[in-house]
Amino acid sequence: MSDFLKHECGIAAVRLRKPLAYYYDRYGTTLWGFQKLFLLMEKQHNRGQDGVGIGCAKLNMPLGQPYVFRRRDSERDGLSNIFRKEMKTFNKMVRKGLIDPKRPDTIKTNYDFAGEVLVGHLRYGTSGEFDEGSCHPYLRRSNWPTRTLMVMGNFNMTNAAELNQALVDRGQHPVFGTDTQTVLEEIGFHLDEAHTDLYRKLRDEGVDGREMPERISAELDLARIVGESAQPWDGGYSICGVVGNGDMFVMRDPRGIRPCHMLVTEDVIAFASERVPLMTVFEADASQVKAVDPGCVVTIKADGTFSDTPFCPPQRFTPCSFEKIYFSRGNDPQIYRERKAMGASLVPQVVKALESSFDKAVFAFIPNTAETAYYGLMDGLRLYRRQEVRSSILEAQSKGELTPELLDDLILRNWPRGEKIAHKDIKMRTFIAQEKGRDQLVSHVYDITYGVVRPDDALVALDDSIVRGTTLKKSILKILGRTKPRKIVVCSTAPQIRYPDCYGIDMSELGKFIAFQAAIALHRRAGRQSLLDRIYEECRSELQKPAGEMVNRVKGIYLAFTDDEISDEISRMVSPEDIDCEVQVIFQTIENLRASVKGPCGDWYFTGDYPTAGGYAMVNAAYVNWYDGVGGRSYGLPF
Repeated sequence: MSDFLKHECGIAAVRLRKPLAYYYDRYGTTLWGFQKLFLLMEKQHNRGQDGVGIGCAKLNMPLGQPYVFRRRDSERDGLSNIFRKEMKTFNKMVRKGLIDPKRPDTIKTNYDFAGEVLVGHLRYGTSGEFDEGSCHPYLRRSNWPTRTLMVMGNFNMTNAAELNQALVDRGQHPVFGTDTQTVLEEIGFHLDEAHTDLYRKLRDEGVDGREMPERISAELDLARIVGESAQPWDGGYSICGVVGNGDMFVMRDPRGIRPCHMLVTEDVIAFASERVPLMTVFEADASQVKAVDPGCVVTIKADGTFSDTPFCPPQRFTPCSFEKIYFSRGNDPQIYRERKAMGASLVPQVVKALESSFDKAVFAFIPNTAETAYYGLMDGLRLYRRQEVRSSILEAQSKGELTPELLDDLILRNWPRGEKIAHKDIKMRTFIAQEKGRDQLVSHVYDITYGVVRPDDALVALDDSIVRGTTLKKSILKILGRTKPRKIVVCSTAPQIRYPDCYGIDMSELGKFIAFQAAIALHRRAGRQSLLDRIYEECRSELQKPAGEMVNRVKGIYLAFTDDEISDEISRMVSPEDIDCEVQVIFQTIENLRASVKGPCGDWYFTGDYPTAGGYAMVNAAYVNWYDGVGGRSYGLPF
């Protein structure tokens, strides 16, 4: 749904395995790696990211020459801006004779992004300031290459405050703002410690100072450094880092909450948040792209050797289901099948809502990301209708009542009818995040098809998910209401979002969820304020316990109601006052979601069953904040 909160969207990394001259000889350009980075990022440039950053590390640069470079941009179309500027710089250097396109050595020496290690990040910010300084990658400079560190990632740490306190207790002076800074400083600290230990050991062995950088680089154990840094982290993350000497790492959280994929060929080792961009950009088969194992760190040394090392014991695998429902592109073959299955699983609820009257119903989808699930819904409805027709034919045949007229009626009437109702105006963009003015903007982002829906038709619109319901009430339903149907049925491929998230999608304010609002409204209408008070005290008590002992007390809000009762209240709450038709909202069931998604499925925002201790602290704090009227994240950075 277009009222979704924000999300860190994409990482991309390219590690060239051959000298730059090889790529010029084989592919006709020394900038082959740089071009592949741009394509990986463009293929993951999904939903209006508000920031972008790229980084480069060059191997074996002479003394006195820079070896780490970074560009960031927080403006609209930042991805295009960065690469356009870089290519403009490249062409200008060619015109001035500083670069000879036929000599890779001149390009590596003079052009910042002609390096062997290239990384990029697309930011769709979840918190903090939305300016260039908050864009990844973050950089920690030193005049030692083996202490210089560049880090980027997609993550939320639930215990960012505790992590910052640990930095302070250690004697550091962290600058607050994002948990990215916390991660950078933690890895940087362990990198400094390892570097100092190696330096002192080699010094005591009498190693000449001019040999020190190469010896330290060879002995630096990046997997151990990163693994030690990650021990106190609680959250979902995929993180990429580059050391100034050219060592590189990519890691994934122990429960696999955040996605990360890897491709290894003779030319390149590449990483991306999504699988399909790697397949498309490098023309690779799906079997060649592997998911980075949860709880593992892949390290690539400056000499090209790489390893895959666990940094913690195996944990229960709980990949974020919203990555598949909403964020990842649907052209991944597995995700495509799963999204279709989620649409098809809504058929029984849709049939019930329409009382089987397909001849007086029109099926559509909004927004465009719901299109794949819509195909699944239509396939399911047609199968249902075929089975219904077959049963009626067999019954009529057994009674001797089968006639050509009956056959025509059964086969030609009451067939599910799909139409393109909502058209997104590509000239308009929903990039305005502020509440003020957003609803007016969204109401004009879509055009509709007039004259397709008859006055006695029900309009069934499939959506990805419904979080707050604000845009649904103030914009989407008004848009659909212009078709003048007798009834609007909105179907969500996701179940009711009842609990906050703190690992990826930043849905941390409990009071903004329409499902929570509906449950509270039902309790208050029934005169059960005392229950809300009691849960408040229970949540406060939980927050006094050690993190590993907490339970989710917010579950008590929903125990008194069935899913249908909450859905009915949501339908009432989102119905605009100025449209003259019935509105019904249908949600996916948890059981059908799990059946649709292949393998394990993280569903804590639906069930309240969190994969880490930090999740339980966050959900209880979220209720306390709501009760006390405190806005903002319930797991922020301050102490």
